[in-house]
Amino acid sequence: MPKKLQIQLFLLDNLIWVIVAGFFLINAVITPKFATYGNLVNILYHSAIMSMLVLGEGLILVIGQIDLSIESILVFAPGLAMLLVSKWLPFDAGPVTAIVLTLAVGALVGLFNGVCIAKIGVNPFLQTLSMMIILRGLVLFLVPFSIFPLHKVYTYAGQARTVGNIPVAVPVVLVIFLIFQFILHYTSFGRHFVATGGNARASFISGVNTGRMVICAFVIAGLLAAVAGLLAAGRQGSVSNSMGEGMVLLAFAGAILGGASLEGGKGTPMGMLGGALLLGMFSNSLNLLGVTVTLVYATQGALIFVAIVLDRVRIKVRSYLLHQEQVRKLKILEQEKEIVSSAV
Repeated sequence: MPKKLQIQLFLLDNLIWVIVAGFFLINAVITPKFATYGNLVNILYHSAIMSMLVLGEGLILVIGQIDLSIESILVFAPGLAMLLVSKWLPFDAGPVTAIVLTLAVGALVGLFNGVCIAKIGVNPFLQTLSMMIILRGLVLFLVPFSIFPLHKVYTYAGQARTVGNIPVAVPVVLVIFLIFQFILHYTSFGRHFVATGGNARASFISGVNTGRMVICAFVIAGLLAAVAGLLAAGRQGSVSNSMGEGMVLLAFAGAILGGASLEGGKGTPMGMLGGALLLGMFSNSLNLLGVTVTLVYATQGALIFVAIVLDRVRIKVRSYLLHQEQVRKLKILEQEKEIVSSAV
């Protein structure tokens, strides 16, 4: 493959970081106080929760599915965990138990989604839409008022700060992204995971347990949504029934912007991190520019539309480049045949 084509494909696959850099430079010039240290830390902090949902949704898209329930898992997991610890368990459970229960609830909801989709054959859109509504309804019933105060150990990841006034949530999120980047690129599980999303039938024929891969994807998404809920509860110091509302579509947009595709089999965790950062910078710049809340809502909708269009454009451009390379190789092959025949 020619070096020029390799560079073009690399830029296409990492387009999100080009967009992030360009968006940052533009706002550094036109948006007051955007490029200050305090504001950059603020962007990273407020992107932490969304980035977990973007990663969860992105991995679901990589496997070729969709999950609308992650925004409800975000609030259901910490809400149910705190009720178990504070009211329902017959023994005195500490904050560490509450953290474990939060993650376990998220994983179990994901497991339920995965089993229904992979084993029973329920449509993923309808399955996760129903779970989104069910979990949000349960939260409104079980948590009519905010649960507070929360133990400082439970809120540590979402509230504490470290060197340079950097929130603990920032390195925690970065480590999670690096772990999944390693898993998807350097382990057999990761290769099977991506292959399942790219072509489930071929992967199954080659010996991959595609059903298990789908279940694992939904368990991971539920777990990451629970981590997002842990960070959200920690940041505000309470669990409220409105946490996570309206975040799933933005998470979907962030994943698509980050390189995941509606066709499945594409996307990297680091690209999804870029998508989450772009969402954070986008929201931050609008707030600094004093854009009204209603207009912010409209621009977020436009961003979702841009993400979907970008996905189609990226696929078409990649196909065009690869097609041109095939044509070039065929021409070279024909020329070589002509030279051989003329020599004979």
